[in-house]
Amino acid sequence: MAETLTGRCLCGACTFTAQEGPQGAGVCHCGMCRNWSGGIFLSVDCGTSVEFAEGSPVGSYKGSAWGERIFCKDCGSSLLWQTQDGANQHVSIQCFEDPSRFDLGIELFIDRKPANYALMGERQTMTEAQVFAMFAPEGEAK
Repeated sequence: MAETLTGRCLCGACTFTAQEGPQGAGVCHCGMCRNWSGGIFLSVDCGTSVEFAEGSPVGSYKGSAWGERIFCKDCGSSLLWQTQDGANQHVSIQCFEDPSRFDLGIELFIDRKPANYALMGERQTMTEAQVFAMFAPEGEAK
């Protein structure tokens, strides 16, 4: 059985448990993630395992017909991106006590990454078209 991880928002009002999924950790360079998180969005695949504590003040922003961003209504912390059916949950790496424990294995929307930064090391990359092909309903670009 996978290790149970605990996470929280900045103010501690939203707490949750989760388990790391098979995709591990990654980076998203899309414009929405950069605007939402204030930089690149570093996240951990948690499959469908995220469970918020009762009473956690979570909010949702549906940025497309298939994806949504979950945040704390009290402090505004970016908590996770997920498909609206909850089948693909990717939790902000910063919600966990030791974000350095996760190896970054993939960079998404690599063709949308601004030219003024680059991450060290080698990892798998996916373009915008490849990500949409993986998550978006057929025929939908966003």
